[in-house]
Amino acid sequence: MRNILFTAFMCLIVVACASSPSSSTKVTNEAVVQNENITPPETTNKAALKLLASSREAALEGNLGKAEAYLERALRIDSRNAVLWHYMAKLRLKQGQLEQAAGLAAKSNSLDNSKNTVLQADNWRIIAHARYQSGDTAGARAAQKTADLLSE
Repeated sequence: MRNILFTAFMCLIVVACASSPSSSTKVTNEAVVQNENITPPETTNKAALKLLASSREAALEGNLGKAEAYLERALRIDSRNAVLWHYMAKLRLKQGQLEQAAGLAAKSNSLDNSKNTVLQADNWRIIAHARYQSGDTAGARAAQKTADLLSE
């Protein structure tokens, strides 16, 4: 059930954020593609996991405010969890809060003690997409290049 909710949440975010930057920037829809390998670590608090699942469900129903509230509660419980910050960054990107999305993705990377390159690359894609949407094509290219290097 957890994997079904996880996959469905990812599909919703991908579809919702599908505005594609110009190919001349080399920032593509990959900037917002959820990677199915990004799951919370085994050490994640059980209550935070339940709140994350509730957030995904609310997002699938189109209730981004409720999804945000669930994620905020999860972060109050497990504030050093890089994956939770990653999902908040995705949600902020969907909400059009570009600076916050980029900042939260950077925070997720700084909290990632496991050096999960899949998580970090996806965070750099969030940053690339946010920068592109903000008109910073040079910054978007640099962020996408970092994501590409981490994905190799």
